[in-house]
Amino acid sequence: MRNVGNESVNATGERPVILVVEDEALTIMDLSDVLDAAGYEALQSASAERALTLLTNRNDVVALITDVELSGKTDGFDLARAAAQMRPGLPIVVVSGRAKPDPERMPAEARFVARPCRGDDILDVLKTLMGRAG
Repeated sequence: MRNVGNESVNATGERPVILVVEDEALTIMDLSDVLDAAGYEALQSASAERALTLLTNRNDVVALITDVELSGKTDGFDLARAAAQMRPGLPIVVVSGRAKPDPERMPAEARFVARPCRGDDILDVLKTLMGRAG
């Protein structure tokens, strides 16, 4: 991967894909804008179930950001665990304004970010994880 201006671009010229799972429309749009400005492509999902389907069907997803409280039966902690099992080494950031970090329910390599926070705060944690993972 090389930097072009402010953007990260891989060898094929495509932007790295970050799966963003959040059921609040304004929150997912704001975070997607931050990722886009940093050179990533945000792949959006409002539910953990759809996110797991995307992870199964798309090999280009390089990281996951998920809220804890989601629409559907599966929450962000369960999604993070399932994603870590499907894709060992996948950088995962779990975000919540209500839930507390739960070491029993989070993959060991995942990181928790408490709200309120800025999109840039989430991006900084993600970049740290991706640097370590890559």
